[in-house]
Amino acid sequence: MKKLLLGATVALLPITGFSATVLGFQAGGGSWNHDPSGNITASVGGTGTSADLKNDLNLSKKSEGYSYFLIEHPVPVVPNFKYVNTKLSSSGSGTATTSFTFNNTTYNTSTNLTTSLVLDQTDMIFYYEILDNDLVSFDLGLNAKKFDGKAVVNTDSATFSGTIPMLYAAVEIGLPAGLTLAGEMSTISAGSNEISDVAAKITYTTDFNLGVEAGVRTQTIKVDVDGVKTSVGFSGVFAGVYFKF
Repeated sequence: MKKLLLGATVALLPITGFSATVLGFQAGGGSWNHDPSGNITASVGGTGTSADLKNDLNLSKKSEGYSYFLIEHPVPVVPNFKYVNTKLSSSGSGTATTSFTFNNTTYNTSTNLTTSLVLDQTDMIFYYEILDNDLVSFDLGLNAKKFDGKAVVNTDSATFSGTIPMLYAAVEIGLPAGLTLAGEMSTISAGSNEISDVAAKITYTTDFNLGVEAGVRTQTIKVDVDGVKTSVGFSGVFAGVYFKF
């Protein structure tokens, strides 16, 4: 199993004076209702042609869980840490609108298909608080996004995986009555490989350190690894709960 390694700078690591001023912890989770789009080509050990996720593979919307925790601390130089686990899959059945070849097997428009796509992800984010006050906070760092993928068409399957170093940024704007507007982004572009993971949300934290969040998350994944080439996107609303102190 090969890893896709893209160049990334570690110039952020020596930054001093940007650590959290107090010790903080947050953990949460929820559900993301994602809608797939784009296409995939699998040519493991042979040839393949592009298959559209919706029109050919008949993949549909699905709600799946996500979870995360983060630790912020006052130690200079040492970055803060955030861990995110995202389940991402879709399945379908039907016939294709156009013929395509998947791992040397050609499927035409009269073939009954049972399909699925998995792109589960783990994000390990190391970041510094560049700005942190009662009104605005801004974080900047690096994200090591690991994905484990599998595409299936009937009895044919292709697995692929990679660990992608990405730039990470997040911003929060404080509002009255415990509300916060927040957004975060991880992105990388290197040659034909492009990945972005963007989320915007509104949160409400109670006096008991419990909170709720809701927003929109969009992913674009264009990679060529392990004989699988993707140009896919997933987008939709999410909602969850968290605890913080």
